[in-house]
Amino acid sequence: MEGKAILLVVLGLWFQSLATSSAGVVAAASNRRRRNHDFGDIESKFALRTPEEITEDRCRLVPGDIKSVADCNFNHSSKTFVVIHGWTVTGMYESWVPKLVGALFKREPDSNVIVVNWLTRAQQHYPISAGYTKLVGQDVAKFINWLAEQFSYPLDNIHLLGYSLGAHVAGIAGSLTNKKVNRITGLDPAGPNFEYAEATSRLSPDDANFVDVLHTFTRGSPGRSIGIQKPVGHVDIYPNGGFFQPGCNLFDAINQIATKGLGDMDQLVKCSHERSIHLFIDSLLNEENPSRAYRCNSKETFDKGLCLSCRKSRCNNMGYEINKVKAKRSSKMYLKTRSQMPYKVFHYQVKLHFLGTESVTRTNQILLLSLYGTVAESEEISITLPEMSTNQTYSFLIYTEIDLGELLMAKLQWKSDSFFSWSDWWNSTGFGIQKIRVKAGETQKRVVFCSREKISLLKKGKEPVVFVKCYDKSLSKKTVW
Repeated sequence: MEGKAILLVVLGLWFQSLATSSAGVVAAASNRRRRNHDFGDIESKFALRTPEEITEDRCRLVPGDIKSVADCNFNHSSKTFVVIHGWTVTGMYESWVPKLVGALFKREPDSNVIVVNWLTRAQQHYPISAGYTKLVGQDVAKFINWLAEQFSYPLDNIHLLGYSLGAHVAGIAGSLTNKKVNRITGLDPAGPNFEYAEATSRLSPDDANFVDVLHTFTRGSPGRSIGIQKPVGHVDIYPNGGFFQPGCNLFDAINQIATKGLGDMDQLVKCSHERSIHLFIDSLLNEENPSRAYRCNSKETFDKGLCLSCRKSRCNNMGYEINKVKAKRSSKMYLKTRSQMPYKVFHYQVKLHFLGTESVTRTNQILLLSLYGTVAESEEISITLPEMSTNQTYSFLIYTEIDLGELLMAKLQWKSDSFFSWSDWWNSTGFGIQKIRVKAGETQKRVVFCSREKISLLKKGKEPVVFVKCYDKSLSKKTVW
């Protein structure tokens, strides 16, 4: 926790130092803009990549130049993906660009994949580059409007994918097209300078027929977090709460600050921030096993397992195959992921009711739950309960990295504080448990496990208690889980 605090302070100071006003820069540049059909002032470049050449901008589409579209073999009957990068320190494309391009072609081989190059503007001091998103968005909108007007290309075939600052470029572009594009995907849209911005200056649900957003690095105070915290789409998904992502080692990042200073800040934030891109790539490559997210009011409620419902569009696929659900307000959704691709996990809600004749309360206790199914088993899943009290029911979320199949049996153990604990030796108190209730998020199936005895006594540091699948009349009723 101390390490996290240090990192957040450093990030806050760094972005605070960048938070100079860029309004003058944007206003001056905007005054130089010409009317909509004059393409001479477009500075952004549009490269049409191919499945054979996913790493280089070999062929450029030039707004106003019909011949460039024919020369690049633009496919007028296929869908078009427009990839928009974010802020850069190096002035070069990052390694994720060809990975995303390649994944798009693997999923949609006949599609057009266009990479927007605004590297010159994107490598400026952060608030300057943030201000330039308006001008780049205008460039992209002009390009899209030209395709639609000159070639009658349907905007229903256009999907904009923007990362970090590029997400806001996509939003501004979508707001300026003559007709709405089909979809915008925001990949961890940038937070600084945009958290409190007007909807016209950032990504918003009004910018496309459907806007979905992945938030992967929203840690810190609003306005200073790397990724924007507020919902800005029709569906906003927060993997792992939208904070640090599994596999992004915090202590390595702190050591990097100590040894290299703030000069490599882009590498420091890259892991969790960029995870949004790799989650989307995963959804393209693993078509048959999409990760599922669940609508919930908060991360804390989700972590209690209280949101694993798919009724009335309360769950959705994450990434490319998302169901285009549009509600009156943004839907916040959550899920857990693995630390590496494939990122999909299997979510379970577990409910325990502790019985006893004496009033007993224990705090910060660790339980080890093992689940056994028809396909596989997952043993000793660690669960930390802030409180365990007699005659109380507790709900919590667990997840497994593999599909267990149909659940058949469960084991529960109360972990000892240490290898040898005097409190365990002297304390003979236990908690009675009659049943364990489990709901699987991915299948929506509910299972009840019963104790082999009428009531099993769970004691600290002792052998696991075994529970087997049993029939419960409540499963046939409309009970709230």
